[in-house]
Amino acid sequence: MARRSAGILLYRLAGREPEVLLVHPGGPFWARKDEGVWSIPKGEYAEEEDPRAAAVREFEEELGSVPPAGDAMLDLGTITQRSGKVVIAFAVAGDLDPAAITSNTFAMEWPPRSGQMQEFAEVDRAGWFAPAEAREKLVPAQAELVDRLLERLRPQGV
Repeated sequence: MARRSAGILLYRLAGREPEVLLVHPGGPFWARKDEGVWSIPKGEYAEEEDPRAAAVREFEEELGSVPPAGDAMLDLGTITQRSGKVVIAFAVAGDLDPAAITSNTFAMEWPPRSGQMQEFAEVDRAGWFAPAEAREKLVPAQAELVDRLLERLRPQGV
């Protein structure tokens, strides 16, 4: 069975078009990579777990803040990443200061084959992006989520 993740695409209205909040993966492998590696805050969940609850949990773990409350969680459907991972995403309107994030951490051997374990933030930074820039920053398959968000917002006059 393919690995599955659930995540939240936080958005805010800024002038004529929305901005979306993306996260950059932490750790030494990603330190010098930018375009095509950012993501929505997301994480894996078990088959019996509610994807919405998993998305909320992962948002909190990766950003150190709960997503905005309310019933306005838009279902953006699923996408399949090149790795085969299936991601279900939900969009929520809100605001968050990217400078204030506090991510959970993971341990890995670094430098490789050194026998030394080091802790790294799962997310090393976050930022707000207009749709065009977000599509460039995101893991390619996740760019579709921005388009779906824009389609969902269009009937609302955005």
